[in-house]
Amino acid sequence: MAIEHEVAVKPDIAFAEHDGVKLLGDLYLPKGLSRAPVLVGVHGGGWQLGDRKFYRHWGGVVADCKAAVQFVRASSGDFGLDPDRVGLIGDSAGAHLSALVALAGDEPPFSNQYCNDLYAATRANVKAVIGFYGVYDMVAQWEHDQITRPRDSVTEKLLGCPPMVSRRTFFEASPLSYATLDKNSTRFLLIYGREDDIVDPATQSERFLTALKQAGFFARTIVVPGAGHFWSADPVEEPGSFGAYAAPRMLRFLAAAL
Repeated sequence: MAIEHEVAVKPDIAFAEHDGVKLLGDLYLPKGLSRAPVLVGVHGGGWQLGDRKFYRHWGGVVADCKAAVQFVRASSGDFGLDPDRVGLIGDSAGAHLSALVALAGDEPPFSNQYCNDLYAATRANVKAVIGFYGVYDMVAQWEHDQITRPRDSVTEKLLGCPPMVSRRTFFEASPLSYATLDKNSTRFLLIYGREDDIVDPATQSERFLTALKQAGFFARTIVVPGAGHFWSADPVEEPGSFGAYAAPRMLRFLAAAL
């Protein structure tokens, strides 16, 4: 039986400073639980918008997200957290960044940035990743955007060019590229709805799931009936909501994965 804990909120914790910008996070800490497992939440918003408050109901770029994981692990003793039970959770663009940190955080494109960070030498690997309707193949998302949002190519805004200029950039920015046998110790839960017209399930979550399983990952899905895009910020206590459908299944995954 699940044990409920009162939650203490520690807002606006500065975990790094990149390019003169302080990176802030909020910690939702269960009272009376020592060495608690921890999820680092990465909000979505097309890599342009969004707010970390999206995850108040659920408890940047790659280097920023990686720095958050490193801070949590290095500071675990200060907050009563377990440094060996760290996971990532993200929605849409946040799911993309979470998967990329987990699979490619130590790869050359992402391992030589901000080497002077206070916790740069701390491991950024995680035990589990939960991705809501994530982007895992950047070329596939670019192609989808040409039809659904041709005047707002979010992948080009993030990467600085279309794939015709540099397919390597799109390859290196895709979590799908790193779903290989040597990285399969991380467990994945992919959550999405089949009615998503912003991030196509077939070419993103479903294709990524296949790649993970081919490489021997422990990977599971929650397919939410009738769900579209961008609902993970909704209250999970609301009966009949998409969050209420996904939450108990997600908690069972976390109980086994963390």
